[in-house]
Amino acid sequence: MNEDLIITDEQHSIDEKFMALAIKLAHQAEQHNEIPVGAVVVANGNVIGEGFNQSIMLNDPSAHAEMIAIRQAGKVQNNYRLLDCTLYVTLEPCPMCAGLLVHSRIKRIVYGALDLKTGSAGSVFNITGSEKLNHQIPVTSGVLAEQCSHLLSAFFKRRRLEKKALKQAAKTSERQ
Repeated sequence: MNEDLIITDEQHSIDEKFMALAIKLAHQAEQHNEIPVGAVVVANGNVIGEGFNQSIMLNDPSAHAEMIAIRQAGKVQNNYRLLDCTLYVTLEPCPMCAGLLVHSRIKRIVYGALDLKTGSAGSVFNITGSEKLNHQIPVTSGVLAEQCSHLLSAFFKRRRLEKKALKQAAKTSERQ
């Protein structure tokens, strides 16, 4: 990972506070049957952008929580560079979002759950820390990881059960 920062107890408390807000946003995504990921952008202790996954609702593959939060923060800052901002997100950013974060020049990323399939902040890929790019971002991982992971696991378990029930219902109706 890109663990470049020493995290004090005070910073850890701040990180947990904003991750809890990102988790609330992830619950909003889940209410819309979206993958439950939430994100907030913070500058000087204030939330200036927030988002939750909306790809299905908006028919937009780029409508990830991070994208929405970064777009909002850019408007608030009246700048496409978010130099003194921290992104809090419940799931490790994917390659698309990691690229966005590098281009936005975000100062720091804090995430909860690892994404062992497409994570791009150090687990599968390390886009956010690549020295081949013109900006590297310090990353703090695992903040409220258990809560973030549980939310995602429960969501996918429910979806698998729903698919199984639909298949069973289809087989039953075929027999009749």
